[in-house]
Amino acid sequence: MEGKGDVISTQTRVVLGLAGILAMSAVDLPAADSVAPRPTSAREVAHPRVLHGDSFDDRWFWLRERENPEVLAHLAAENAYAEAMTAASRPLADQLYGELVGRLIEDDEGVPARRGDWLYFWRLSKGLQHRVWLRRPAAGGPEQTLVDLNELGRGEKFIALGAFEVSDDGKQLAYSLDRVGFRQYTLYVRDLVRNVTREESVPEVTSVAWAADGRSLFYVVEDDAKRPHRLWRWALDSGERTLVHEEGDERFGVSVERSRSGAWIFATSASHTASEVRLIDPGAPAATPRLVAPRRAGHEYYLEHSGERLFVRSNRAGGNFALFETRAADPAETGWKVVRSHDPQAMLEEVDAFARHLVLSERAGGLMRFRVLDLASGGDHLVTLPEVAYVARGAENEVFDTDRFRYHYESPKTPASVFDYRIADRTSELLKRDVIPGFDPAVWELSRIEAPAKDGVRVPLTVVHRRGLVPDGTHRALLRGYGSYGYAYPTGFDTNAVSLLERGFVLATAHVRGGGELGKAWHEQGRMAAKMNTFTDFIACAEELVRRGYTSPARLAITGGSAGGLLMGAVTNLRPDLFGVVLSYVPFVDVINTMLDTSLPLTVGEFEEWGNPAVEEQYRWMIAYSPYENLAVKAYPAMLVRTSFHDSQVMYWEPAKYVARLRSLKTDGNPLLFRINLDAGGHGGFAGRYDRLRDTAADYAFLLTTLP
Repeated sequence: MEGKGDVISTQTRVVLGLAGILAMSAVDLPAADSVAPRPTSAREVAHPRVLHGDSFDDRWFWLRERENPEVLAHLAAENAYAEAMTAASRPLADQLYGELVGRLIEDDEGVPARRGDWLYFWRLSKGLQHRVWLRRPAAGGPEQTLVDLNELGRGEKFIALGAFEVSDDGKQLAYSLDRVGFRQYTLYVRDLVRNVTREESVPEVTSVAWAADGRSLFYVVEDDAKRPHRLWRWALDSGERTLVHEEGDERFGVSVERSRSGAWIFATSASHTASEVRLIDPGAPAATPRLVAPRRAGHEYYLEHSGERLFVRSNRAGGNFALFETRAADPAETGWKVVRSHDPQAMLEEVDAFARHLVLSERAGGLMRFRVLDLASGGDHLVTLPEVAYVARGAENEVFDTDRFRYHYESPKTPASVFDYRIADRTSELLKRDVIPGFDPAVWELSRIEAPAKDGVRVPLTVVHRRGLVPDGTHRALLRGYGSYGYAYPTGFDTNAVSLLERGFVLATAHVRGGGELGKAWHEQGRMAAKMNTFTDFIACAEELVRRGYTSPARLAITGGSAGGLLMGAVTNLRPDLFGVVLSYVPFVDVINTMLDTSLPLTVGEFEEWGNPAVEEQYRWMIAYSPYENLAVKAYPAMLVRTSFHDSQVMYWEPAKYVARLRSLKTDGNPLLFRINLDAGGHGGFAGRYDRLRDTAADYAFLLTTLP
């Protein structure tokens, strides 16, 4: 979580180079033919921290100095050590890479989605890292390339697409690109008639929306802490830019979007616990935005539109949200009328409004379901979804006046699929399903089980394995988890994990508190003062897998990323004896230091998820589990930690410090490897699909050669 001004300069990279970095390293790197590579050891520098009467010497604090050649040397040495330690497994990694590419659909194309007179879709071609976005006339005719990331990323180490919005008349495209991995996107506007891109671009843009005339473009930019805080209107003909709204509260971020109906632009200011929405008439883009309901503590609401009505998803009647309607001409909160009451058993996560119906995305029993509501009659029904665990979400539903709803569906044994739901006859039409070479769903068994938590709460687990598995405790297993922000961990199809399943693994997902699987209450029971539940829930899930004979502690691997990396660090400190291998990705492990630094991206807004350590009561919650401070002199499992130098969400120094401190304390001989992508990745790693598979293959090889 670092500001934009601290990205390492190209000049520094060129001057140092890898050889120069290694030459300056304070560590003693092993010779290439060394039998037992020696781990790196970062220099320790006293850095006392006194907070609420507690003293802590943060001796690796200096690793934050991203322009310091010694820091770069240490990171490069960590990569070199990891390479040396995994040299023997390289043939297996190459074999696994071949398997993963063999299941990759190298020549692929998305299902076309209609917008106006055009059909929009993407295409992947064999050998190319990235998608190409295209369109063709709905009435027939030649296709047109809109954005080719392979071409735009030529010579770049990283390229990713952010915004992609076409004007009402189909003549202009607003799109944004991240060329570093820092999730910092630059906005471009392309004339699709002349196939030229405007010379003017706008940096640090997070969301965009077109006015009706296609001559005014609304966009939001972020501040130095990567908080989207200013909404601008860009008059493309004159080039004039006008500030429409600025968000002064550092807990809140701004977003802008056009309603599916096209009748309104919604400018939403939201924190983790409250929101407010302003209406902008896309036909009068210079008019003053109209506030629907002013923010108040604890009240979240979001808008959709159809006809004369605005539909409001609001939590004012309960944490799982209820649905209200109000007149678009006078949307004051006093006039809101209940359409669907709050349901303590089902979280209303999203509302999609169309000309004659609404589709409500509800999560009940840990699973998403779609409820179709007829606007004329008020009647409703549920879309039938077939399996005991799956992922379902709305797809590209761009057409407002339609009797179909497109959705994505997949499960641990059903590859990614796209359906059109025909509302009139209540049937789902399969439009596309990924065909995975050699994969037979009949071979695999999928189940949902529960683990008793420390306080008696039943925690759901999703489990998949080869059919006929004998639960004798001899199998290797991989347990995944997250448990933060009310995010429900998806139980979708993992093409890569087939390589583990085919080698006899049990794959399990722990739906721990702090996530959103069982509604808002599930989130509340795993955040702020109750955060420890997330970690003890995960431990209970691991113990349940062992109790049922799926695996044993020595053969159980665990994995998580970002806040899931915090989960990995916390549970490993609590129960290092319960796990054989830990795979931790971009882990949020330096909790106290990060949440004390309000200049970093995300920090202030996330006081409402984790707490503010400047407040003693909240500090006490956080210090009880913060992985970095709770490392101790004892044995730990084998561990692989990955991060990226340009990650904007969890700064590279968090895992770097964590690994350095763990090395100084651990008493075991298990491998501790740290890999850092120094110049070509972000929070999600590499952008290119083949590059990502290389990393996955290497991680699987480590897992397979380390677990007994």
